[in-house]
Amino acid sequence: MQGFLNLNKPFDWTSHDCVARVRKLLRLKRVGHAGTLDPAATGVLPIALGKATRLLQYLPGDKAYKATIRFGVRTTTDDLQGEIITSQPCTNLSLAEIETALTQFIGKIEQIPPIYSAIQVEGKRLYDLARQGETVEVPARTVEVFQINILDWREGDFPELDVEIACGSGTYIRAIARDLGAVFNTGGTLAALTRTQSSGFDLTNSLSLTDLEAQLQAGTFQPILPDVALQHLPTVSLPLELARKWCQGQKVAINSHISELVRVYEAENRFLGIGQSQDEILIPQMVFEPIS
Repeated sequence: MQGFLNLNKPFDWTSHDCVARVRKLLRLKRVGHAGTLDPAATGVLPIALGKATRLLQYLPGDKAYKATIRFGVRTTTDDLQGEIITSQPCTNLSLAEIETALTQFIGKIEQIPPIYSAIQVEGKRLYDLARQGETVEVPARTVEVFQINILDWREGDFPELDVEIACGSGTYIRAIARDLGAVFNTGGTLAALTRTQSSGFDLTNSLSLTDLEAQLQAGTFQPILPDVALQHLPTVSLPLELARKWCQGQKVAINSHISELVRVYEAENRFLGIGQSQDEILIPQMVFEPIS
């Protein structure tokens, strides 16, 4: 079995928990995932099966989320799973102020990841250091937010904002919640998060673990074909003899002026792997399905 599973991750499961469960259900050793989701988050978690784990690095990085931000609260983890640092009602906060403030979070922005995150500093995960009580300086990094749309606004002592966020890889929605609260000196934290798109997969076409179990019992489960998840890459088709040489690790000449990663196919539409097209030369990057 090889290909991808578009999994709808349940609440309170780690991404590792999901991989372990899929591995057990499919009786498959090689299982991996793209784009870690926090335990409190739900939604799209792309799962690679079998040899498709080698394709994870080539998936698109863009993601989209639906998030709820609660104002007036700061926590150690920047979401409701952490300990409360401060809690103060902020009934004077208005939607008009928030709409104006959100503009500074769109585009390429500098963001400091949450101290409870999987980022490594000097070879150690930040969440491990935080749990050990160690204080480290978390370096800021550049991320890109393409769009933020307001869905709903609920007033009260601790008002809540529902938003849709489309962003690039590495963006922390918890950090946006925290930093938006800091703009108004009220504090802000992430109250709920669902990933609606990730690496080319969409929530509407996802399967829950329950769905997966039911399909396996019925014998109807079919993984998503490996190359379907790579539609963002252009294609190059090779005649059989060139395809065989390419699969053996040789560079081959092609009639193409594009200079980027490509999906490589044999003339009969058989997916062979990933190549780098450069100056009309196709260089093997990852041979997925060699020709014998």
